[in-house]
Amino acid sequence: MNLLEKEALITTKAEELESATPQEVIAWAVETFPNITFACSFGAEDVVIVDMLQKISPSTDVFYLDTDFHFKETYETRDAMAERYNLDFVRVSPEITPEEQAERYGEELWKSDPNACCNIRKVEPLTRILSQYDAWITGIRRDQAPTRANAKKIEYDVKFGLVKFNPLASWTSEDVWNYIRENDVLYNPLHDRNYPSIGCEHCTRQVMPGEDPRAGRWAGSEKTECGLHK
Repeated sequence: MNLLEKEALITTKAEELESATPQEVIAWAVETFPNITFACSFGAEDVVIVDMLQKISPSTDVFYLDTDFHFKETYETRDAMAERYNLDFVRVSPEITPEEQAERYGEELWKSDPNACCNIRKVEPLTRILSQYDAWITGIRRDQAPTRANAKKIEYDVKFGLVKFNPLASWTSEDVWNYIRENDVLYNPLHDRNYPSIGCEHCTRQVMPGEDPRAGRWAGSEKTECGLHK
């Protein structure tokens, strides 16, 4: 399928999939694009998609970006899910270690230049892994942030050059947690300690009552996204 054919298919299907359930979106995605992968951060939305994928297409690749700076609870969630689903998560790492990064760019780059840190430890590794696939699945929702408000359930990802599926785009946080409870899905225990959005340990803090759910990400800076989603 060439680019023009993909764009025509996406335009046609975007409206049709808008009323589809996440499971229907995933089922169509894996059937239409067998060379597809899911990017898992082990947050609430992503553990839901892992559970759905295991019921729909358990052979689909699931990868995670190991920045080397995740909370220990995130790694523990990964291990617990791997055991429950008998799933081998594909680990995608930056090309340089934290020590090499400090030597080249200075200590605590996430403070002096968080965009550069995210680019080294997230965007570059993501670009590398996605180059091996025709499509990818994400857990983003429209109401998470203004930058995600226009996300479609299927769209062409210009930044990374492949088809992108957002099965949970129309879901609310309540929808996510209802699924977790109803299906007994494992989730990161940090969510129970006022961490609605979980990133790297250095750049994530607890969210206080009344704050925006993503206020804990890159607090004190104007940064709102790591660069994985336009």
